[in-house]
Amino acid sequence: MPTAQKEKLVAQAKEWYENSVGVIFTDYRGLSVPQMQTLRQSLREAGAEFHVIKNTLLRLAMGDDVSALPEEFHNGPTATAFIHGEQPAVAKAIVDFIKKEKQLEIKGALIEGRVFTKDEVEALAKLPSRHELLSMIAGLVAAPMSNLVGVLNEMIAAPVRVIGAIEEKVAAGGGPVEASEASAEPSQEEEGNNNV
Repeated sequence: MPTAQKEKLVAQAKEWYENSVGVIFTDYRGLSVPQMQTLRQSLREAGAEFHVIKNTLLRLAMGDDVSALPEEFHNGPTATAFIHGEQPAVAKAIVDFIKKEKQLEIKGALIEGRVFTKDEVEALAKLPSRHELLSMIAGLVAAPMSNLVGVLNEMIAAPVRVIGAIEEKVAAGGGPVEASEASAEPSQEEEGNNNV
């Protein structure tokens, strides 16, 4: 490969790396072209780019960060997922693909300056996404608030129901109005006492 072409590839890989929050290294041996396209599509949807780059060029693109990586991460056939979105979503896309296709193997990852083993990447895939976490927090916050709203609504609605029940009783022809009218009219005994 001519030097100018290598320099261009290194510059492109460096841009992918610098614009990512991390990378997941995989062994892609055995993947067919349709499988690779399917994986790339699912990773794109999860917020990552998936590229096959020669290890020597990738090492040049990553600069000093390569020294933190175990050698097996960048030896042999390697395809790299450059993470631009949420790390758990990208890890989950890779793990789900492996479960379905049984072709790809995770070597490890470098995410936000920390080295992840294969097992740690698989554990990362089990974490909820940011959106799911926010939904869970909102649910926890909303539950007491909705209970409070229910209590307050009941405090307002209870007297209204009592007044409604009284109105229904009055409309039915009995109840408090007749009793109050009866107490307003003096009884015959009271009239006799008043005359004395």
